[in-house]
Amino acid sequence: MEKPPKLHAEIEIKSPPPPPFPLDFPDNADDQKTPFFKSRSRRRRSDTWAISVFVILHIGAFLATMIVNDCWRNSHGDCALESLGRFSFQPLTENPFLGPSASALDKMGALQQSFLAGHQDWRLLTCPCLHAGAFHIIINLSSVIFLGSYLEQEFGPLRTGIIYVLSAFFGSLIAALFVRNSPVVCSSGALFGLVGATLSALIRNWKFYTAKYVALAILCALSAINFGIGLLPYVDNFANIGGFLSGVLLGFVLLFNPQIREVALNKGGFYDYGVKSSTKLKEKLDRPVMRSVSLLLFTLVVAGTLVAVLQGLNVNHYCRWCRYIDCIPSARWSCNSMTTSCELHSDLYCVKINSHTCHMVIADYEALQWEFDNEWFGNFSLKFTDPF
Repeated sequence: MEKPPKLHAEIEIKSPPPPPFPLDFPDNADDQKTPFFKSRSRRRRSDTWAISVFVILHIGAFLATMIVNDCWRNSHGDCALESLGRFSFQPLTENPFLGPSASALDKMGALQQSFLAGHQDWRLLTCPCLHAGAFHIIINLSSVIFLGSYLEQEFGPLRTGIIYVLSAFFGSLIAALFVRNSPVVCSSGALFGLVGATLSALIRNWKFYTAKYVALAILCALSAINFGIGLLPYVDNFANIGGFLSGVLLGFVLLFNPQIREVALNKGGFYDYGVKSSTKLKEKLDRPVMRSVSLLLFTLVVAGTLVAVLQGLNVNHYCRWCRYIDCIPSARWSCNSMTTSCELHSDLYCVKINSHTCHMVIADYEALQWEFDNEWFGNFSLKFTDPF
């Protein structure tokens, strides 16, 4: 009986493929460097939804503000762009941004010292959603889309959204310490949070980028333009300062190295799983001292500022020149909350208006002539005359 032939099998063991990105980044790896504002993430643009949601919410809030404003009816037709009807704007002498009146901003939740004294603390949450006018919302949201889309593509919507929301809230807290008796909006605080976070990402990953000074120039230009806008009425510059500080600290806490994060996004076999595990560990150990200190500082600053706001602290009592950081008076606009157009109220009827004098008739047939000047404190005098 013949024995069956023996079968010989050879098993070829291949070495695992090299990782798609090196786990250690040498200083001379110039081929891995890319321009800062050129995203290296594989995330599709359609997946960056967080900034889009914020932009839609801001536009909706601005439209609602203009509906409440209703310049055509409340200001007796004394409006800019009258053809827009209900959505027409207040005169430029009253609002240089082509926007609503001070009373409309108050109704929608703008920040003001008298309201905080009346324990209307909910305005800390509403003022970051408001814009002062058409010019303000166009410039602000354009900057938000530019910076926010980059951060969201590079670091994901969750981290970007956290930075945006917390910077907006902390900006309103800082604004509440300096706000006076004129309405202000704090929507630019979230933008400056994105500016601060982008600066943190650039500093933290400095050796992995090219065109770094171009990126710094872009950030400086955006900051200068939007800070300059804050020197006009209704836009609070202290919210911008607070948002920037918040963005810098949160950027050091949340924005990991984007190259390491790209490796973790890869999907594959057993070896790729090992790469992902090691990179996740490296993320956790990535500069723990800097991240811990930044988180601790952010927590302490937010807690201290919140306590000061709730206690009613007004920094203007100790800093007389701080008001000039928020608004610079000019002959073209007023930094106080006085209305230079004639608005209808339940007990007043407007009969004449110009840029400095508003003549009104009260329900009891007394005439009130309300004259005010363009001085910083908004001094005014009341003169009663008999129209009949």
